[in-house]
Amino acid sequence: MHQDPANRLREHGLQVTAQRLAVLRAVSARPHGTADILAEDVRNEIGAISRQAVYDALRILTEKQLIRRIQPAGSPALFDPRVGDNHHHVICRNCGRTVDVDCAIGKAPCLTAAAGSDFQIDEAEVIYWGTCPDCRTSAADLGD
Repeated sequence: MHQDPANRLREHGLQVTAQRLAVLRAVSARPHGTADILAEDVRNEIGAISRQAVYDALRILTEKQLIRRIQPAGSPALFDPRVGDNHHHVICRNCGRTVDVDCAIGKAPCLTAAAGSDFQIDEAEVIYWGTCPDCRTSAADLGD
C-alpha cells in the first residue's frame, strides 16, 4: 500500500476513522490474515476495539474494494491488500501459509468459463493447494 491510507478511504467514499485506518494497516502488514488475527493486530495498535467493529471494518473495506476477501474451503476467510489484478493464491495444506500467485494465463479474468452459461465473467478465483517449502523441508528432516 503505497498511497496514504486516509486518502484511500476518502477516495472510496469512506469516512476516515481510527478503526478503519488500523484495520487497513493491519491487512497491509499481514496479508492473508484472518479476522481474528487482524483484530489482535488492531488492538495492539489502537487499544480496545470490539471484534464486531473489526468485522464491520473488514466488510466495508471489502465492499469498497480496498481489500479482498478470500474464502478457502474449510478455512476462515482471509483478507488480502492486493486488489484489482485478479491474482490467485496457493495455500499450504500443512501450515496454512498463503501466497499470492499471478494470473494463470493472460489478462483478467485469466480463465475462460465453459461455454453456454451466458454469464459475463469478470473475475476468476483460483486457489492452489500444496505443501510450502518450509513444510517440505521439515518433512524431509523427519525422514518422511
